[in-house]
Formats: sequence, structure tokens, C-alpha cells
Amino acid sequence: MYASEFAKCIDHTNVRPDAMEKAIVRLCDEAVEYGFASACVSSCWVPLASRRLRDTDVRVCSVVGFPFGAQILHAKAHEARLAVAGGADEIDAVINIGFLLSGRIPEIRTELDELVEAAGDAALKVIIEACYLNDEQKVLGATLARDAGAAFVKTSTGYGPRGAQVADVELIKRSVRGIGIKASGGIRTFDEAKALIDAGAARIGTSSGPALMKGLGEAGLK
Repeated sequence: MYASEFAKCIDHTNVRPDAMEKAIVRLCDEAVEYGFASACVSSCWVPLASRRLRDTDVRVCSVVGFPFGAQILHAKAHEARLAVAGGADEIDAVINIGFLLSGRIPEIRTELDELVEAAGDAALKVIIEACYLNDEQKVLGATLARDAGAAFVKTSTGYGPRGAQVADVELIKRSVRGIGIKASGGIRTFDEAKALIDAGAARIGTSSGPALMKGLGEAGLK
């Protein structure tokens, strides 16, 4: 794997509630410097990120319904629509975990259909927060996302009790065809990211992008 290939797997992320404007600017500049796939920000920062990344090949990613996914029906679709209007190229939206655990599948389908429509040409990544789910529920969440037309299923927000796990990526990879996998949450080293990519993840969500690139160099990759 070349450094440029690895970099294009990374969504460089700052969705902290205390993120200041200068931190978002730095995030975008680092994403350009290293050639990351996207800069991932809270929806309020999308217009700033869009301006900062104009005329680059780094995409703007916005989280929606973040981090708990428990918003009232239609709220996430509205947020996604505004984020896309503000310049977002990708939308990472949190599924309603409580509804999934309760078996309220029709409401989840309705919400996912609305999110896909609201995202339009923007790639939709559906966050299932795998730490709260058993294997059957993980597969169900990924299947619902795929059937709605989402581009990716994402393992975690990073705000749950645990983040990305190789076993979760492997489970989704072998069980649900036709959808990409984004691993996120607690990924701080190149070795951790490489293990998740080897397991089947096409994207890595991390706030430690530059550190991962340093680790890649230390591992001797070109």
C-alpha cells in the first residue's frame, strides 16, 4: 500500500463539541496537506470547510444526528439537506439505536429513505454504533442501510463505550454485500487502521490522521 492510497482511506475528523474555528481550519489544511479523502465536521462547520477546501480534491463530510441518533423523525433529513446545501459531499448519519433495539424497523426504514433522498448526490454513511448491538442487530442495521441506498455503513461514533473493532468489520463484510464499510472510533495508530482496512474497511474515521501517516512511514510503506 502506498501512502497516497492509505491517505485516501482516511476521513480526517473533528466533531468535538468544543471545536473552535481555528481547529476546523487546521483540520481542512491537514486534510489537503496529506491528501485525505475528506475532512469530517459537525454540520455547523460545513460552510467554512466547503470554502476552505474549494478547488481541492478533499471532500467535505458532515455528521448528522450526531452523536446519539435519537432525534425526532424528519429532523435528521432536514439537517442533512441543509448540510448538503452548505457544501457537504458526504453525510455520516447516526441510526436510531433505540428504535433498532426495540424492533421498530418501519420507522428506521422511513428515516433512512428520507436521509438518502436528502443527501441526493452526496454519499450517505449510516452509523450503527455497533457497541450497543449484538451480531444479528449489526447485520440488520447494515442491511437496512444498504437496502435504503446508503453508500457505507459506519461502525461507531467514537462516543460509545468502544469504537471500531476488527470483528465488526469482518462480520459486516462477510454478511452484507453491496455496501462499503467505514471503521471509526478510537483509531489512533497506523497498525490499528491497517488491521481494519485488511478486515474490509474502505474508510477510516479518525482525528489522528497525521499520526497515522507518520506511523505509515515508520512501517516502511512508500
